[in-house]
Amino acid sequence: MEYLVLIYRDESKDGEVDWDKLGQEYEEYTAAVAQAGVMRGGQKLQPSVTASTVAVRDGERLVTDGPFAEAREQLGGFFVLECANLDEALEWAARCPGASHGTVELRPVMPT
Repeated sequence: MEYLVLIYRDESKDGEVDWDKLGQEYEEYTAAVAQAGVMRGGQKLQPSVTASTVAVRDGERLVTDGPFAEAREQLGGFFVLECANLDEALEWAARCPGASHGTVELRPVMPT
């Protein structure tokens, strides 16, 4: 089953982050999930200030600058992993560097 690993962090604390160290941790994590054969995709996202939110109401498109909701943490990136079961997915999610500096949400992908 595929699982989406959503990585949230508090962008207001970006000045406190050792980006070289964190980048190395993500390189190692990405290599580990790739070597294990569970990685199906993933990307780092631009900061939430670059987001646009779109809704259609009564046939009219409404566009708002910024993310959908004000939140303490913002979505910073994601991985898509193919795991045998939830326990395996939870193990990989816990190893994600985002779990140590923010929050990682794990969600099963709806089968097609």
